[in-house]
Amino acid sequence: MSRIKGQNTRPEKAVRTVLHKMGYRFRLHRSDLPGKPDIVLPKHRKVIFVHGCFWHGHKRCIRATRPTSNVDFWDRKLSRNIERDRQTLRQLRSDGWNALIVWQCQIGKNDQLAYRLQRFLDRKDGKSE
Repeated sequence: MSRIKGQNTRPEKAVRTVLHKMGYRFRLHRSDLPGKPDIVLPKHRKVIFVHGCFWHGHKRCIRATRPTSNVDFWDRKLSRNIERDRQTLRQLRSDGWNALIVWQCQIGKNDQLAYRLQRFLDRKDGKSE
């Protein structure tokens, strides 16, 4: 697990490329925000998390299948990740930030990803997706 990257992963870079092509400028991994979001658009008060399906428990995703060996360890570890994500989103919302989660399995479809990002960034009502 020491070789698992937490920042600048391939899915994260793909999302950043799409955002940049759309003309948006952003900050990365702001440690002063809860959860240290992957992408921060301070002008819009919006953050984007790029989650790995396995590590963050994407429901109904083939990549989120839990291991069958050492089950107790993996259940505890992955459940803690999911609960921490919930707490982080609650804290961000209470601080006035809107958050979007982009899952690893959604990355390969650039047109759909660009549409989803644009829709999220155009929202004025303060609701997160």
